[in-house]
Amino acid sequence: MQVRTPAVAGMFYPKTQKELKSTIRDCFLHSYGPGKLPPSSHNEKIIGIICPHAGYMYSGPIAANSYYAISSQQPDLVVIIGPNHWGVGCNIATMKEAVWKTPLGDIEVDSQAAVEINKASKIIELDLFSHTRDHSLEVQLPMLQEVYSHKFKILPIIMIDQNYNSAKEVGQAIAKIANNKKIVIIGSSDFTHYEENSFAHKQDMALIEPILTMDVDRFYRILQENQVSACGYGAIASTIIACKELGASKGTLERYATSGDITGEKNSVVGYASIIFS
Repeated sequence: MQVRTPAVAGMFYPKTQKELKSTIRDCFLHSYGPGKLPPSSHNEKIIGIICPHAGYMYSGPIAANSYYAISSQQPDLVVIIGPNHWGVGCNIATMKEAVWKTPLGDIEVDSQAAVEINKASKIIELDLFSHTRDHSLEVQLPMLQEVYSHKFKILPIIMIDQNYNSAKEVGQAIAKIANNKKIVIIGSSDFTHYEENSFAHKQDMALIEPILTMDVDRFYRILQENQVSACGYGAIASTIIACKELGASKGTLERYATSGDITGEKNSVVGYASIIFS
């Protein structure tokens, strides 16, 4: 069994179990969070979510909105898709026969699902190395461990190649292997990077609109025309496509804010959105 050790514990989130649990609790109770602790009383079937992946001090409260929304679900498998910021390894990769360590314990990778998705799409390769340094998937795990007390497995998918055709193939492959599984899909992305706060709000709201209508063609068009610097655009598109194939008909914006809204430093901000698909 391969072990994926934490790359950003102590940087993006606390490295001790006690402090991490306390930080996550604070994210849920924050004024930009849901304002209450999971589990939620929502009975609505949520197929997927979009979540940010910055340090918890910046994006944790926004992410907590999505996690609160899915906290009453009991998935067997959580598929997490994110961008490969370091550009190491394969263009698109999952892994098998592995566990991901966090300060809250270990989470097992669903090896069967990994083999199935590799068969469904050869562009999704099996490679641990691609996952070793990046934070986009890792920061989702402690949140999942806190909202779910039941045993679940993950299928991590990390993307260097985020073009339209690749995102479409990844989304369709996820939908293909989801049959007969209780599944939740997480698309990990931040939005506008290092722009002035009001400009970031404007850019991101333009890009969020086609996400909510689940219009991937329009999403890519606005992304390119407006030059929106959303880092996980392929992860967002793959999530939309998979959720649509699995029966979702709409996206709902649970919360949007920037790092500037949270910290007060508004000259150079990063945008974060929490979106659910049902």
